[in-house]
Amino acid sequence: MTVSTKPFSLFRRARAAAILFTGLALALAGCQTAPPQGSARAAETVAPPPQAALVQTAPRVEMPGQVSELGLAATDRATARAHAAIVVDAASGAVLHEEDADALRYPASLTKMMTLYLLFDAVSTGRVTLDTPLDVSAEAAARPPARIGVKAGQPITVRQAISALAVKSANDVAVVVAENLSGSERAFAQQMTAKARSLGMRRTRFVNASGLPDPRQVTTARDMAILARALKSRHAGFARAFTARSFTYNGRTFETTNNLLGQVAGVDGIKTGYIRLAGYNLAASARRGGKRVIAVVFGGESERARDREVTALLERYL
Repeated sequence: MTVSTKPFSLFRRARAAAILFTGLALALAGCQTAPPQGSARAAETVAPPPQAALVQTAPRVEMPGQVSELGLAATDRATARAHAAIVVDAASGAVLHEEDADALRYPASLTKMMTLYLLFDAVSTGRVTLDTPLDVSAEAAARPPARIGVKAGQPITVRQAISALAVKSANDVAVVVAENLSGSERAFAQQMTAKARSLGMRRTRFVNASGLPDPRQVTTARDMAILARALKSRHAGFARAFTARSFTYNGRTFETTNNLLGQVAGVDGIKTGYIRLAGYNLAASARRGGKRVIAVVFGGESERARDREVTALLERYL
């Protein structure tokens, strides 16, 4: 009698697929832990919620009409911890230096540049004022560090939110802003991506407001330079938010994550970022003698190495 082996073959294939999926999930989670304790100031984004929760709550924004316009496919992913850099003249937008400037990278907390851009838009158009209270949900309060420790049910003002994002890079406050401006972080991420497209950021996709790890959230050095330049030119009235070296909330003082402020002549912002998938990122603006440049570096091996590279670029092109 002949015995069919098909059921056993299907079982083996299913079991192998399950093992592969588990291995990939564990590998991704391994890329989402915090940096060494000695680099605490750069650790704006650390381990996300458990992977299952992340999959359930992460917003999806790959809408058919946007993919081709953004120059991205729904499956496009960035290269982990890979280097990229660009320097542009802030006035003209002319590119002075670039290395892999169009390669996909993970933005980490550079994401909050767009979160702040949309918040600045809301203030400028009168939707909110600097003293408008923003409701804090339990979901926002539960975001992992870096955070300022907002409490569910205890509002913060727009003014406080701006400082918390620009100085401390607070993940909890990023969600507060998203929920208050758009109703949900998912809806806000869609608006972030739409704004990116309108600014000419062709290879950027946002799926959250903080930069916490999600392989679908991608950008490029060129796109982040475009965003930094737009912040400086279109929202110049908020420039002081990026020059502040500290911020006090609820009796606690938080120091800036940008080590170049006060250390490198002319530097006046803009934003740092770190997750294990990205490495150490920095978008910096500096002005000397009437000339302003913006430098963006992705994938620094350490906080110090990233700062050295950005400093060297500023010295060379200013």
